[in-house]
Amino acid sequence: MSGDDVGHASPVPVGATPALVTGRRWFFPSALLHELDPDAARAGRRPRRTARDWVVDFSCFLLAVIVGATAMEALADNPRVPPGLAAVDQVIGALACAAVWLRRRWPLGLAVVMTPLSLVSDTSGGAGLIALFTLAVHRPFRYVAWVGGINVALVPLYYWVRPDADIPYLVSVPFAVVLTVAIVGWGMFVRAKRQLMVSLRDRARRAETEARLRAEQAQRLAREAIAREMHDVLAHRLTLLSVHAGALEFRPDAPPAETARAAGVIRESAHEALQDLREIIGVLRAGEPDDTGRPQPTLAALDTLVAESREAGMKVALDQGVEEPAAVPSSVGRTAYRIAQEGLTNARKHAPGTEVTVTVIGAPGTGLTVGVHNPPPVGEVPHVPGSGQGLIGLTERATLAGGRLEHGHTPGGGFEVRAWLPWP
Repeated sequence: MSGDDVGHASPVPVGATPALVTGRRWFFPSALLHELDPDAARAGRRPRRTARDWVVDFSCFLLAVIVGATAMEALADNPRVPPGLAAVDQVIGALACAAVWLRRRWPLGLAVVMTPLSLVSDTSGGAGLIALFTLAVHRPFRYVAWVGGINVALVPLYYWVRPDADIPYLVSVPFAVVLTVAIVGWGMFVRAKRQLMVSLRDRARRAETEARLRAEQAQRLAREAIAREMHDVLAHRLTLLSVHAGALEFRPDAPPAETARAAGVIRESAHEALQDLREIIGVLRAGEPDDTGRPQPTLAALDTLVAESREAGMKVALDQGVEEPAAVPSSVGRTAYRIAQEGLTNARKHAPGTEVTVTVIGAPGTGLTVGVHNPPPVGEVPHVPGSGQGLIGLTERATLAGGRLEHGHTPGGGFEVRAWLPWP
């Protein structure tokens, strides 16, 4: 005999059916499958017996019949029991054995009814024990304590009214009490085991949910990082477009060579901006981190950035104080590159024609310092549209890297961006 279901276990949410019930459903209790079927719970349908349930119920019925038949033989051999009383006892025992099939639907009611019947009928003793075991499996301890306690209290009265012909009173009572307590303990053990299984399943489901939430959060953070990369990359490219297009607009009489060079820069910047945008959108569609796409720039790519800005017509002075840029950690080098890139972009927007100084110094253990300084612009500067979020993004990027960033106007009217980043 074993427990048939999880009793009043907490219902399982929609979509949380574990993989263990996807195969041999006949091997599991119907009550467990019912708990895992939210549609059945909402519809109010009763659980249908599985093959395992039929086997267990038939075994319980057969056990009750065997115990009743044994008690019937004992009654026939007991001269103290009149034949009429023995016949009534047999009828009550037969009804009690038939009621075992109702133990799944009404475990508490069956156990309560079997308590007085077991007191007046020897042949219903097996059915009473099965009802008490079912109650311990399916209902909380408070019900088991009341019904089981009453059964234990009635044991001395039962053997006082109907003493056994072969076993002494002082032996029958302790044996019956121990048997009743063992049956209740067995049922409570089965119930605790079932509840533990449900609890472990719920904990595994919560762990899967938390892991999924952490994965979604990591994906969201990766997408936010991609958005920052989009701003840094495209702002640099589109600023070139805006500056050179503005130059052509304000200097329609420029020499053909200068016009051709500006048009070439515009064409090349537009092509690279479209390529960057295509790659970034591809990463967003794939839902993958940006590390799977084009290799991200590091501090070693700073020379290329400065050369690119010079080819676009900027005056840039690079003070590279790091002996081995490739030795800088990739995350720190990438942050330093983006700071320099954004500083050059802002200088090209707001101080065109001035000489921009990019300074990078540092060493392991002391940190990496990146600075971009430009003097005040000469004359009136045409307005270049922008979101104004670049410096905010740089500050956040430096803070996330464990460093700090400061920016503002210098006493001479220029502008400076200076950041310190940790370099272990």
